[in-house]
Amino acid sequence: MADTSPARIAVLADTSLQRHVLQQALGANGYRVVLNSDPARMELADLEGAEADLWLVDLAQTEDSPLVDALLERDSRVLFGEGHAPERHSEHYPRWERRLFGKLKRLVGDPSREIGPRLEGLRGGSGGSGVLALPASLRDAQPLADEAAEEVWLLAASLGGPEAVKAFLDALPAGLPVGFIYAQHIEASFEATLCQVIGRHSQWRVSPCRDGERVRCGEVVVAPIARELGFDDQLCLQRSPRGWPEPYSPSIDQMMLNLAQHFGARCGAIVFSGMGSDGSAAAAYLLRQGGQIWTQRAESCACSSMPDTLREGGYSSLSGDPRELAQALVNHFAQQACAAMPS
Repeated sequence: MADTSPARIAVLADTSLQRHVLQQALGANGYRVVLNSDPARMELADLEGAEADLWLVDLAQTEDSPLVDALLERDSRVLFGEGHAPERHSEHYPRWERRLFGKLKRLVGDPSREIGPRLEGLRGGSGGSGVLALPASLRDAQPLADEAAEEVWLLAASLGGPEAVKAFLDALPAGLPVGFIYAQHIEASFEATLCQVIGRHSQWRVSPCRDGERVRCGEVVVAPIARELGFDDQLCLQRSPRGWPEPYSPSIDQMMLNLAQHFGARCGAIVFSGMGSDGSAAAAYLLRQGGQIWTQRAESCACSSMPDTLREGGYSSLSGDPRELAQALVNHFAQQACAAMPS
């Protein structure tokens, strides 16, 4: 099996703020920071002791650094950063982060490569704590399983996502008037396995994308890893010939934009465990279109960076563990059904 340990990054930055931001961003995206220092406080001998796969150099001062010159002479792998990092919750931060981590993934690999090998652990076991009850108001108005879903929600996840999404679907009863798109950061070689294991104990049908068809009630469509997924004017699934915008595959930001553009208030997003901040750039647009965003509670996440970023940005209206999120969705549609009943 390929090595899935996180790449080791050594950071050289000459301001404490930049060192702090880079430390937080690298850790949140799954990289291991083995050194984080001001080059002015290091000696040439210190380079020998740092076992790094890459040196990330981000200097505010423009004058030459003997330490950086020595790194380059040693044929070390060196990446010069993207300059001063914006505030984490500014509109410019996601773009800065995407540029930086797009380069890192090309140079030292994608930390999400560890997600696929963990899928085998989800094949066994039972279906968790059991399926939640379907309220009477939904039983009376239960849609056919093959009806086109008028409301489509996004399930979005990265590291720790398959475990969380499976727990959510294991608890969710059939009979809700909704279909799902599941966007999971994972290597393309594990796409078929993801479909197989996520719905193993669920009442929901988990399937790969089918061009030219609507998302159906009772269905979870796994977003393709290699090609961007959108919708045509009839709300049918449509895979683009192009890939997802870097650095994420699939891109949760782009999937949010595509979903909100076509479904407006008839969509939502539930963001589960994951690295980085994918989704934060498109969250405001989804909310403006009338959708809503829920997040997995941090204590129940393998990695809480992705949902944390949405909460801290003020985009999430509800948080819970996977089972609580399933119950909240049942309640959401039960309330809709009650409101639609004649008085």
